[in-house]
Amino acid sequence: MSTLPNCPQCDSTYTYEDQAMLVCPECGHEWSKDATEQNEPSIKDSNGNPLEDGDTVTVIKDLKIKGSSQVVKVGTKVKNIRLVEGDHDIDCKISGIGAMKLKSEFVKKV
Repeated sequence: MSTLPNCPQCDSTYTYEDQAMLVCPECGHEWSKDATEQNEPSIKDSNGNPLEDGDTVTVIKDLKIKGSSQVVKVGTKVKNIRLVEGDHDIDCKISGIGAMKLKSEFVKKV
């Protein structure tokens, strides 16, 4: 038995298929099957390029490190990033600083 996704509007679990569409009987919302596959969250850099695990990025703005007097300078290259859920969506190690979490809006893909 295949499991159908919940309704994107009301989060109802009672969705059903009607030819090429998915339908929610509770709110009446209809959407295509293809739309649910494309709704996967993709993390993009400051220029709109999609990021993936293992990419190399460059910092585009001086970033102050909270609780420290150190700063991540503009142009710092960060290799082998890992994407995670949350506000700070990049996990990485920066040489000379250590493990950090960055926001994707402050980096660009190399």
